[in-house]
Amino acid sequence: MPKVPLHGPRERAASLACWRSRVEPQPLGGGITNTNFTVDDGTGRYVVRIGDDIPLHQISRTNELAASKAAFAAGISPEVVHHEPGALVLRFIEGRTFTPEDVRDPRNHQAMIDLMRRCHREMPRFFRGPAAIFWVFQVVRDYGHTLREGASRHLQLLPRLLAESERLEEGVGPVDIVFGHNDLLAANFLDDGKRLWLVDWDYAGFNSPLFDLGGLASNSELDAVARETLAEAYFERPLDDGLRRRLAAMTAASLLRETLWSMVSEIHSTLDFDYPGYTAENLRRYEAAYQAWRDE
Repeated sequence: MPKVPLHGPRERAASLACWRSRVEPQPLGGGITNTNFTVDDGTGRYVVRIGDDIPLHQISRTNELAASKAAFAAGISPEVVHHEPGALVLRFIEGRTFTPEDVRDPRNHQAMIDLMRRCHREMPRFFRGPAAIFWVFQVVRDYGHTLREGASRHLQLLPRLLAESERLEEGVGPVDIVFGHNDLLAANFLDDGKRLWLVDWDYAGFNSPLFDLGGLASNSELDAVARETLAEAYFERPLDDGLRRRLAAMTAASLLRETLWSMVSEIHSTLDFDYPGYTAENLRRYEAAYQAWRDE
């Protein structure tokens, strides 16, 4: 097919070597760390993810590719059919993405927990090459350096937030290690009408299961009762006071990480997005979660 000048994400998607005919990539919403398209080249329908490494947010496309391949081999994510530097092509799955309301719906909880458990237990069997570890407290420390270097408008808050992060890390204590998705937004669950799939492996790596549980709850604003019910389904036993408190600490940490992610994005992102508003909302939610943990 004729070469298309690589002026932007759409042109990059159209120029990939895997296409059997000229294609017209169609925008697919939902990407913040990448730009997504659907493509039909006559042989099938595909999703194309265009995005380079983002060191500021610890995103490595090599790690994302390895995790995507392992997730397909484990039967929890679509097939990787092609990849080039900065581009990942996945087989399209017809379905709908979850909303926060879907995540809060108790009828979906067991299916989500089953999928999470498969991710945690089965991904290491199929992952090839060096694997990342996603430790939220180290991410927070790194964001602190980035905010100082960028002269963030939030510098006065930083000493308190970093000190609270250390307290939360102590509160989480020793952890079991599983292979985490580490970005369980509602939109990363795909429902094809028969089963759920997990997509978007930008932050994949070894972690505590508490982070996925806490992140799932915080991203979709589950209350403490629903969060603990999900955790009991995951661990297949009632939560004791110690585990309940450790889960609350990790939930607060997930909100702190999202807050600092937004603060960093205020400085460095070129997307047309209300990062100051997003920072304020997540900071409010983090502070409430931190205080709830302290009060337990």
